[in-house]
Amino acid sequence: MALPKIGNMAPAFTLEDQHGKKHSLKDYKGKIVVVYFYPKAMTPGCTVQAHGLRDSEKALKKLGVKVLGMSIDSVSRLAKFAERDGLNFTLLSDEDHAIADKYGVWGLKKFMGKEYMGINRMTFIIDKDGKLKHIMEKVNTKSHHEDLITYIKENF
Repeated sequence: MALPKIGNMAPAFTLEDQHGKKHSLKDYKGKIVVVYFYPKAMTPGCTVQAHGLRDSEKALKKLGVKVLGMSIDSVSRLAKFAERDGLNFTLLSDEDHAIADKYGVWGLKKFMGKEYMGINRMTFIIDKDGKLKHIMEKVNTKSHHEDLITYIKENF
């Protein structure tokens, strides 16, 4: 599936968070929204990425950014991840990968010689009007938070 087009409205969604509360993209109109897709909660790379965002809360808040992490994990697994790691942002459950499909991140992956379908790690930056401003297709889990902050400071 193709990625959404920069400048178009970001694909809409309504999903449950780690507490079972529903969140819709339209709820965040007027804020810069970062939707980051990650393969699986509580795995090494996803944990490093989440910690960077957690530890950058003040800087992101100062920039007016709302962070939404999205994976195909269940609400209960997201709750465990958030609690275990003290995460201070919203994690959304896309168990049927319908939203991952809309954003073009669901696809073929390869790991240790095996091929399977899953989420490709990507980040989408959505402007205050709900339009897609930027896609980070190559995400470094260790510097993701810094790369994000730098992009937002330079482009908003």
